[in-house]
This record gives sequence, structure tokens and C-alpha cells, in this order.
Amino acid sequence: MPATPGTPSLLRALNDRAALELLLTHGPLSRTRIGHLTGLSKPTASQLLARLESAGLVVATGTATGRPGPNAQLYAVNARAAYVAGLDVTPGRILASVADLTGEVIGSHELPYAESVGPVEHVTRALGEAVKDAGLHLADIHRVVIATPGSFDPRTGVLRYADHLVGWQSPTLLDELAAALPMPFEYENDVNLAAVAEQLLGAARGHEDFVLLWNEEGLGAALVLGGRLHRGWTGGAGEIGFLPVAGHPLVRQVTQVNSGGYQELAGAQVLPAMAARLGVDAPPAAAAGAGSVHGAVHGAESGAMVEAAAALLAQAAAAPEGPHLDLLREYATALATGLASLVAVLDPEIVILSGALTIAGGEPLRELLEAELADLAPSRPLLVTGEVRERPVLRGALESALAATRDEVFDTSRR
Repeated sequence: MPATPGTPSLLRALNDRAALELLLTHGPLSRTRIGHLTGLSKPTASQLLARLESAGLVVATGTATGRPGPNAQLYAVNARAAYVAGLDVTPGRILASVADLTGEVIGSHELPYAESVGPVEHVTRALGEAVKDAGLHLADIHRVVIATPGSFDPRTGVLRYADHLVGWQSPTLLDELAAALPMPFEYENDVNLAAVAEQLLGAARGHEDFVLLWNEEGLGAALVLGGRLHRGWTGGAGEIGFLPVAGHPLVRQVTQVNSGGYQELAGAQVLPAMAARLGVDAPPAAAAGAGSVHGAVHGAESGAMVEAAAALLAQAAAAPEGPHLDLLREYATALATGLASLVAVLDPEIVILSGALTIAGGEPLRELLEAELADLAPSRPLLVTGEVRERPVLRGALESALAATRDEVFDTSRR
């Protein structure tokens, strides 16, 4: 069989990519160590490093000491070879961060959301300030990923399931953003990006089928099947706040009231009343944010409500006995009621608990939820707490941007 044209260059590109991935995973490595990990001979490893250094993808960085013989030169991925940005958009604020090619965050900015300012201006302003904080220019950014509640319908380009995000429902918004941003941008549901962060950096590493249950301003889920996000026909897969649940009144026209049975049963807004009924004294943070709210909470009041609910759960988890235990048990039952439907349909390998409320409930809430789920669902997935605690949505946006950027920048077959 005749040799396929271009095979040597393809093999070189594959070896280059393997070496770059090793450097990202392990940090600085010597030529000998790279050769050992890739199975390449010393001359071939030397040629590889020379090629990558010439292309600006690796840099020499110090030497390995403490061993017999001459010190070995160490090589690392050139962090300045490309930069990416991520944005986390909520009704109250936009968080923007810039990361270098290694994933290190080098600039950030938080911009309060004002309804008098349009979404394009919000995005460009937040991004511009984060880029400035990183000491860069917009032209330096290779790619941006924008996280929003709800999802953009792939058929129409219109944001759905997020009517509370004022101004973002325009059918021309994506075109306007494309015209305003000088780099490629992508958009993704915020909970899906929290799942990306867990898949690449946290509790979902090595798992192909999992559900991430997000519990913060609203209840949501990300579904990963066969290692890939499942978004649904309109992008609405995982919008479980709208889910009808047994034992709770049906909510009609759920998209108009932006709520549903599960949100009304187990959302952040139910915890103050639940605690008061069970005789749990609210800590100051909970008392300040308590109130009578129906539906998912959004905007300025959402932060206070989430803080109130999280404070109640954290207080209960710190001393899980008496009324505190009753609160954790009743809330675990509420959460399990909706989660059981997801588990029955998807049969995931693991369920990851993420968001401020489930994190605040800690191990006591997780154990009670696991016990309830075992009674309500036919299968028993592993129930774990998310490991990416600091801004998981924003971290997922950055990781998504980095994955696409590395695919492009690390492809040496075109050089």
C-alpha cells in the first residue's frame, strides 16, 4: 500500500500536541522527561522542542537541579502564546476574566448590571476593563465565551428561558455582539459551563455520564452524556426549575412566570419560611435577606435571598441536630423530589451538587439527599459535591475558550 502523503508532518503534529499537553499537565519538563513520557528518542525530542520553541509555543524556563550530572534545561508552555476571556452574565452583574494559554487568570472585572445600558455595551465594557486589568489590548484576546442563564435557541438565535435578563431577548443580539467584538465569541448556558469546569478540573474528571445540579438563584441542571453536553432541541435541556413535581401545585404558563413546581418546592426562596416553621432561628445574614418571594429570585433581591438561604443551611450543617437537622432533612426531601425524575430518566453515573446552597449545606445535606434519592430513584448514582468552588461558571467559560484556542494554536501541521 503506498504511503499516505503528509504522514511525516501529521506524525510531527501529533507528537507536538502530545508534548504540549504533557507540559500543561505536569508543568516544566526536561527534554529527557518529555522523551520518556512520549516514547520519543532523545534526538527526536530535541527536534520537537526546537520546533515548538521556534513556533513560540514553548519557552526555556530554568534548570532541574539536585540530581547528579549537569543540570537539565526545563521547558514550559509559552503562557503568552494566546489569551482568552470568559464572561458570566447575571441580572445583577457581569463578571469578566482573562486567562493566558496555561489557564492562569491574569485580569478580572465585575460590572454591576444596569437595565438602562444595553447588553452589547455591558459585554464590551466588562471585557475591556478585564483586558485592561490584564495589561493587554482587545486585539490580544484569541476567543471569548459568554455564559448566560437560559440558552440561545440554535434555530433562531434568541435567548430563551431567561426573561429576567433584561434586554437579552433581541433576535439581533448575536449579530450585534459579533459586530462589536474583534475576536471570535461563543455563548453557553451558565450551568452547562459549571459542568465543563467540573469535567475538566473537578469531580467529573474521568466520568462520561453525569448530571450537575445547580442550586443558587434558580434550580438548573447540566446533562453530560457520553462525555458531551446534551443541550436539547431548543437549548433548554436541564431547565429543571420548570419541572412539575409530585405533591406540589402545577404552575401554568411557566415561561411567563419564570418558575415551576420544582423551583417553588426547593428554590432558595422557600428556605426562610421552612426554617421559621421548623423553629430555626435565622442568623443575621438570613434575617436580612428573608422575605416572601415566589418563583426564582433575580436581580438585586436575588443576592440577598441566596445569602439568606445559604446562611440558614450553613448554620444547620454546622450543628446538624434538633431543628437544624429537621431543616436539612426537609430540604433534602424537596431537592430529591425533582432530582429523582432526572435520575430515573438519565441513569447517570454520578450527580454533582454545585451552587451556593448545596455547597452551604455541606456533607450533612449531601448525605441526607443521598439517602432520600436512594428511596425515590431506581438507580443509585454516586452523589458528590462539586470541587470547583471559586466562580465555577466563569471558570467553565475560560476552560471552554481555552480548549478551542489550544486546538487552534497547538496545531503545528499548518506551520
